[in-house]
Amino acid sequence: MVSELLEKYIWLVNTFLRAREHGISLPELQEMWERRYGAAYSRSSFNHHRDAVSQIFGIEIECDRRTNRYFIRYSDDVKDSDASSSWLINTFTVNNLLSLGRERLSGRVSVEEIPSGHTYLAPVMEAMTDSLEIRIQYRKYTGNEITGYTLRPYAVKESARRWYIVAYCNERQSLRIYGMDRIVSLEITGKHFLMPDDFDADTLFRNSFGVYLPDSKPEEIIFRASEKEARYLEDLPLHQSQKVVSKDGNSVTFSIFVCPNESLIMEIFRLGPRIEVLKPAHIRKELAAVAVRTARLYGDGVSADDASGSAMPGMLHEKKL
Repeated sequence: MVSELLEKYIWLVNTFLRAREHGISLPELQEMWERRYGAAYSRSSFNHHRDAVSQIFGIEIECDRRTNRYFIRYSDDVKDSDASSSWLINTFTVNNLLSLGRERLSGRVSVEEIPSGHTYLAPVMEAMTDSLEIRIQYRKYTGNEITGYTLRPYAVKESARRWYIVAYCNERQSLRIYGMDRIVSLEITGKHFLMPDDFDADTLFRNSFGVYLPDSKPEEIIFRASEKEARYLEDLPLHQSQKVVSKDGNSVTFSIFVCPNESLIMEIFRLGPRIEVLKPAHIRKELAAVAVRTARLYGDGVSADDASGSAMPGMLHEKKL
């Protein structure tokens, strides 16, 4: 039910964005709605949807009383004015296009699946909207035991193709994070909770990397990237705090301000010799230790030529366009 309503709200927003300042009259909109959904569209339903779009996305569908045409003011600005609304609009728009064109575009669109996102995202957001506690059965990665938790869902967060719930756990009496792909079952209870006035997910994760709650003080990490790799890092920063420190002919030096964790170490290690952490020393030491442990796994299988960067026979070169 929630996902169906959101889809209709998104359709309304996109319809008015395409109309721009010219706007759309109610009869025109009713005709477009009937073609899209195969049902009549009353004025009262439209007004109800206008209110919902305003509350959810902060977007006002206005009416020009001189022409009786409805429009969204400053259409170009609306698309980028709020990151969360923009993400939601873009996500549902793409999903709708994929659904409508599945047969005609078969074999031509490839997407990566986010585990359990479609299963639990909608009910969790419904519970968040009404400030209702949820009850989940949860299986950790560390074992097969299933544990029940009663949560107050404060926020949802997507990271590395997984959806997570940021919630206060009644049993543990603390703020915790739960991966939706590890949820066995979920139900919305009828018990309301009071949302903390000062909670903000972006602020909570500002100095974190990935989906980990900060458990240490943030620190500046400075690293140098090859000229080629720097182009990708400038388009897709390692962290939201990333800044350019200096540039020379062959490399670019960046800095990030973050709480170090295992996820950050592995992400830096994934980039291999294309970047080098300059400081702090303890991050360099940890990366060197990971490199040594990895090299030991392959023993004598790595030759001097392989270490210098040449590919082993039969291996594919990674190519970025």
